This record gives sequence, structure tokens and C-alpha cells, in this order.
Amino acid sequence: MSTIVTSNVSDGTLSIPTTYVTNGSAKAWVNFNGTGTIAIRDSLNVSSLTDVGTGNYGQTFTSAFANANFNAVLGAGTTSTGASDFHYACADYSVPRTTTAFRFYYFGAGGATFSDTRNVDTTMNGDLA
Repeated sequence: MSTIVTSNVSDGTLSIPTTYVTNGSAKAWVNFNGTGTIAIRDSLNVSSLTDVGTGNYGQTFTSAFANANFNAVLGAGTTSTGASDFHYACADYSVPRTTTAFRFYYFGAGGATFSDTRNVDTTMNGDLA
């Protein structure tokens, strides 16, 4: 295997430091169907999903983060019935996040009950081990 060492990357017009690319890029992301049998549509560095319960999901990373203090960005779309709805996303702090796993859940528009959603998106930013 070869290694390329460079301090900048350029497309011929714009040049940026390689640290911007390595430090500023998402280290894991996933788009998945969160209803019925959950299924990954596309992902990077996510090896598996867990359906913990209604609106409660877990994901496991292929490559570990350097520590458990990575940043998590969560998003969701329509409800399990297909209706447009606001969802509130939250990390599941009842289970501590680790360098290889993260749990989270979604609430429906009222904010009182967990809700499955058809379109779930997560993005994780941080340093890999």
C-alpha cells in the first residue's frame, strides 16, 4: 500500500489544507428506513442498526471514534403512516455512548411519545481512533 503525504488539496481553482478535509469531514453517516424492519439505504462507517423499540434506534460504527465525545446530528422525515410531521430527535442518554455505538430516539409532533419515522438521518463528526 502506498501513502500520499500532502499539506494541501486543490481542484485547480481552490486550495485547502488537508487538515480541513480530515478534521472537518463527517466520519460516519447513515440514511435509513425507521419503520417496520429497519434498513440502511446508504451509509458511511455504520456497520449495523438496532431497532430498540418504537422510535428508539441504535447504530454501530465500523471504525471506532477516538473518544465518546463525537458530535451527533440527527434528522427525520415522515411518520410511519407517511404523513408529514415534525419530529424531535434526542440522544438516548440512558445508555452511555461509546466509541463504537450510539443510541437515539424520535418523538412525534406532540413530543410526548416515541414515534417511528420513514426517513432517518444521522451524521457523526469527530476524530477516529
